[in-house]
Amino acid sequence: MKKIRCRFAPSPTGRMHVGNLRSALYEFLIAKHEGGDFIFRIEDTDQERYVEGATEIIYNTLKQTGLVYDEGPDKDKGYGPYVQSERVKAGIYAKYAKELIDKGEAYYCFCDKERLATLKTEVVEGKEISIYDKHCLGLSKEEVEEKLKSGIPYVIRQNNPRTGTTSFHDELYGDITVDNSELDDMILIKSDGYPTYNFANVVDDHLMEITHVVRGNEYLSSTPKYNRLYEAFGWEIPVYIHLPLITDEEHKKLSKRSGHSSFEDIVEQGILPEAIVNFIALLGWSPESDREIFSLDELIKEFDYRRINKSPSVFDMNKLKWMNGEYIKAMDFDRFYEMALPYIKEAVGGKPFDYKKLAEMVKTRIEVFPDIIPLISFFDALPEYDTAMYTHKKMKTTEETSLEVLRDILPILEKQEDYSNDALYQTLLAYVAEKGVKNGYVMWPVRTAVSGLQMTPAGATEIMEVLGKEESLSRIKKGIELLENK
Repeated sequence: MKKIRCRFAPSPTGRMHVGNLRSALYEFLIAKHEGGDFIFRIEDTDQERYVEGATEIIYNTLKQTGLVYDEGPDKDKGYGPYVQSERVKAGIYAKYAKELIDKGEAYYCFCDKERLATLKTEVVEGKEISIYDKHCLGLSKEEVEEKLKSGIPYVIRQNNPRTGTTSFHDELYGDITVDNSELDDMILIKSDGYPTYNFANVVDDHLMEITHVVRGNEYLSSTPKYNRLYEAFGWEIPVYIHLPLITDEEHKKLSKRSGHSSFEDIVEQGILPEAIVNFIALLGWSPESDREIFSLDELIKEFDYRRINKSPSVFDMNKLKWMNGEYIKAMDFDRFYEMALPYIKEAVGGKPFDYKKLAEMVKTRIEVFPDIIPLISFFDALPEYDTAMYTHKKMKTTEETSLEVLRDILPILEKQEDYSNDALYQTLLAYVAEKGVKNGYVMWPVRTAVSGLQMTPAGATEIMEVLGKEESLSRIKKGIELLENK
């Protein structure tokens, strides 16, 4: 068997769309599962859509997601250049376009915009496209030479048949046959001398010995035209794997408005790259078991592209957040602390609390890093709260009993010097034992007073340890005042 070679060939047009990242991931997994090579190629032939800095975004995304390529612009293994604009300068596409012209499989087209505007249009997959009428195919060799000498702008078009059918095989969709009447004479070389995406892909995939082509199913309709190019050259056709659409929760195409259409969008929402990779792997593919958490190495072992589903996949942000929470729980504390620190500082207004203790409080309680801010912002300033919170049926507390507890505990805590969690906890337990009540009877009003919240990421004494003696006492006094004046 031939060694599997898959390629990821993005265009530098902005942030990396989730669909592109999934293609890259699946190409990587297909190659690595079989001990093959993952090739990275940059398709920058569409100069109008080129975005400054987008190439760096692609490199950074591949690095953050761990998709290490075997070959690429900075790793030439004899198949370079790996940047299409550099391949244009090397004359690669012009050479193969000329070969097609000589074979009668392509032709020069000199039609201007005015003439093209008069052509018939057809609706293909919801888009209105003009169908070229092969007008320039009828030009004699002499007429073509004359126009070329005169410097008249031209494109080179593929010469597709208008009768009969073309068939191809896709690993997921099976055998597909289309009427050749649907195959437009697509442009291979544009008037600026650059190849179109469609032509450059075929030439590059052949020259780089790509065995498996993985891409979105929106390219299914173009595949017959690609195959006719392969056949015209006498080249081997690769294995095709067309991936299902990714939709938002409303089953619409994932767009920028969703807020999570690109890798960077998602990272900015506090999601870990490894969680994104895990989640995206499951957007269309399912393992044999019900397992959902996979490292990249585990995905390589498990991944079988035959288990990719043809149905559209829904990008469920809630599920991604849950998955991210699982990754955070399992995370090394030092790495978590480093990533959480900016959010912790923002939450507490930069006050000099023990940030590591705050990190310990929230690590198992968040799904995304921004969740930290509302969880611990009460450390910065005591929020306004209703004294009704002191009443808790399960703890058997009322506003009256809570006032009594706070009044009793205040002088004890004023004398306390050791404000470590353990020391404070023992002090409150001693009071509990003296009164002959349950722990919650005391802990609930104290925690309410020092936090002003019903739900907190830690218990009363853990909160007091971080707040320190002065702030803890101040908040308990405030609680007493609120209860006395209700």
